[in-house]
Amino acid sequence: MSQPDALILAMQKGNEAAFSKIYDLYSKNIYSVIYVILRDHDLTEEVLQDVFIKVWKNANSYSLEKGRFYTWLLNIARNTAIDKTRSKAYKNSSKNLSTDNFVTILAGHDQLSEKTDAIGIRKFVNQLKPLCIKLIDFLYFKGYTQAETSEAMETPLGTIKTRARNCMNELRKITLQEGTL
Repeated sequence: MSQPDALILAMQKGNEAAFSKIYDLYSKNIYSVIYVILRDHDLTEEVLQDVFIKVWKNANSYSLEKGRFYTWLLNIARNTAIDKTRSKAYKNSSKNLSTDNFVTILAGHDQLSEKTDAIGIRKFVNQLKPLCIKLIDFLYFKGYTQAETSEAMETPLGTIKTRARNCMNELRKITLQEGTL
């Protein structure tokens, strides 16, 4: 698809019809890019609207000489989606899953191959010390960063990093031992 320079220039001059046509040309592709980052249809729709509002408001910041319009649009979409993942509301919604919910999701094998052993995951994690179970729950199942885990557990960041590495090594040993039996 060639770049619609005339539409872009018209949009930059405030032509709403040109903007509407640009939306029609690019919205499906941009939706896909955003969805890959967010994995949520409602949030993707919301961010898509935010992206095109930014395009409309910042249309004059785009220059035909500096690069392709689609690349400029992709950068806006990607940055907006990433900003959304960094928002407090998004992080809080992703922290609502507990380890039990994760295993339950895996146990519903309608989306997973029969080779996935969801019960095995629980079995391995449950063999760890309670501290390791809590760390893995925060870091891997709830999606906390190490800094957020440090704050939640009221433990120094360096200690969290060391314990996380040790717990993962322990989990690795357990899974290797079980695999060789």
